[in-house]
Amino acid sequence: MSKIYNYSAFYVSEPFNESSLGAHATKDFCYYNMLKAWKGLDSTFPFNNAHETTYNVRDNSDWELTLKPRLRERLRNSKNIILFLSSNTINSRALREEIEYGINDLKLPIIVIYPEFSTKEDLLTSDKKNLNSKVTTLWNKLPAFRDNKNKIPVLHLPLNKVLIKNGLNDSGFRSGSSKSPGNY
Repeated sequence: MSKIYNYSAFYVSEPFNESSLGAHATKDFCYYNMLKAWKGLDSTFPFNNAHETTYNVRDNSDWELTLKPRLRERLRNSKNIILFLSSNTINSRALREEIEYGINDLKLPIIVIYPEFSTKEDLLTSDKKNLNSKVTTLWNKLPAFRDNKNKIPVLHLPLNKVLIKNGLNDSGFRSGSSKSPGNY
């Protein structure tokens, strides 16, 4: 399978069941659903959902035998990771696995979407040269990302459909690109 997919990483409480109201009530999962809705409304929206490439798992599935291998298979089929990082994000076992395996083993670029920000300027310091402390503080919610992100290119985006579409179309944030590691 070619690497045409976007792997979405987001926090949901564990155990996870996509059909339960609990998952749909988790804000980070709702942002992921928004990407799927944008794609459903506009077939040219460049989101190709890696989570639809393997069959679903059940809450009572074994982590080592079923859940972890399924996450890894989806990641191997992906060209990048879309990470939703918000004040609601919690450092779950699944999210750590997705980020650590995606960065350290597969070297997948990450597109971070910050749902609590709506413009590029919201992410930046007043001189527009660096990411502001509101953004960098969120990295502490996910140490696997914070501590390993310097190994791959990372695009930081607010929750803005046009900017997200541009980011997904940017070939520098795809597996195998020659883009240098760092924050963009």
